[in-house]
Amino acid sequence: MALGSNMGDRAGHLAYAREHLGKLPDTRLIAASRVEETAPLGPVAQAPYFNQMVLLETALEPAALLEHCRRIEAERGRVRRERWGPRTLDLDIVRYGDQTVRQPGLTIPHPELPNREFWQREIAELEGEHV
Repeated sequence: MALGSNMGDRAGHLAYAREHLGKLPDTRLIAASRVEETAPLGPVAQAPYFNQMVLLETALEPAALLEHCRRIEAERGRVRRERWGPRTLDLDIVRYGDQTVRQPGLTIPHPELPNREFWQREIAELEGEHV
């Protein structure tokens, strides 16, 4: 799971996400990568992001996990306006074990995974801790 924030208390938003993801039903947070500050992606001018990857163990199905993620984002003031725009909190399901998911609003593995070097670094960090 990828966490990102570039509005308000960026570190606080990520901490909130880690705490609440670990409290989801039948879910536990196994590990978290270090937090990285990255330049924003896309055409919209905005502040830099704090990004982090977390490893979850969950019995939730991907669509149910996504619903919980959207709720956590909303609790931190996330309003979905423009694509690639600034956000208080962004939670992306990047991978879900070896599963491939193609549903409206949910694609796993995340289609941007090959394009985001910081995600790849953070995943490598987590995989190095849990080989």
